[in-house]
Amino acid sequence: MTSDQPTQQGEIGPATPQQTAQQMAPCAQAIKLEIRPATVFDTEILVDLVKQLAQYEKLEHQLEISVPKLAAEMFGSRPAAEAVIAWECQDCQGKPQETAVGFAMYFTNFSTFLSRRGLFLEDLFVVPSRRGLGYGKALIQTVAKIAQQRNAGRFEWIVLDWNESAIQFYASLGAQVLPEWRIIRVTGDAIRQIAES
Repeated sequence: MTSDQPTQQGEIGPATPQQTAQQMAPCAQAIKLEIRPATVFDTEILVDLVKQLAQYEKLEHQLEISVPKLAAEMFGSRPAAEAVIAWECQDCQGKPQETAVGFAMYFTNFSTFLSRRGLFLEDLFVVPSRRGLGYGKALIQTVAKIAQQRNAGRFEWIVLDWNESAIQFYASLGAQVLPEWRIIRVTGDAIRQIAES
């Protein structure tokens, strides 16, 4: 288990025995799922999981992520987002092993109509080899509990329209899909053009 405090802003701690599911060695012992808040020492694991998510969504061409960049944004003086990581934990011949199998990243937003803060789920991902085990539901439940503890007025996220299995999964949890809303996005030079027009 790693410390939950960074040594310095943006500094990444020493290597740990943690690994992603792609690197996991087989073990006959029972597996236990643990979901814990990500710390600065988990940044490399988070970057790997985000890359797997981008590959799954066929959006690798949009990736600009790096360990130093993510560490500065999430664990610097003004954190822009938070995350929880799902770990498979087991004891192999007396040696504890932790394997990262998914994550949820979220941040605070605000509703003027409700005049309350909300929680926006930016990413939810479970590695393909560990799907169907309830890990995705456990991750959403964890973030929902955080929203509840913070008295959030809304808990929201976006799903790709082709991801029918995800849409059905979210609906089974009681979430509503809002087809009348559209995402408006401005990036790169377009931001500058609007700002300077």
